[in-house]
Amino acid sequence: MVNFREVNDDDILKDWLMFREDTLLCQLSDEDYKHGLNFDKFCERILRNVSKDNMQFVQSQFDKLYDDFMRYLDYWNEKYYRNGFVDWVQLISRNHEISLNKIFCTGPKG
Repeated sequence: MVNFREVNDDDILKDWLMFREDTLLCQLSDEDYKHGLNFDKFCERILRNVSKDNMQFVQSQFDKLYDDFMRYLDYWNEKYYRNGFVDWVQLISRNHEISLNKIFCTGPKG
């Protein structure tokens, strides 16, 4: 039996999350932009006050921080949506006596 709460690379929810990530920036409202993370502006302000000797090091640390933060957000975003999705499907399937595997698996039925 497939555990749909596990974060893995080969499932319908992973594909949907990737699609949403690709299309999200096209659908942001003015309100969404007001609440965006202005990481570049934050870095620029700090870098203006860093000596030229340390500029490259500090910039590389900002790059690592940004990459790590994005990985963190990506993981928790996927986990949050995955669990909400699975909870919803389980609620529906309990009411209609349908298993998640029958709904989403294309392989042999268990």
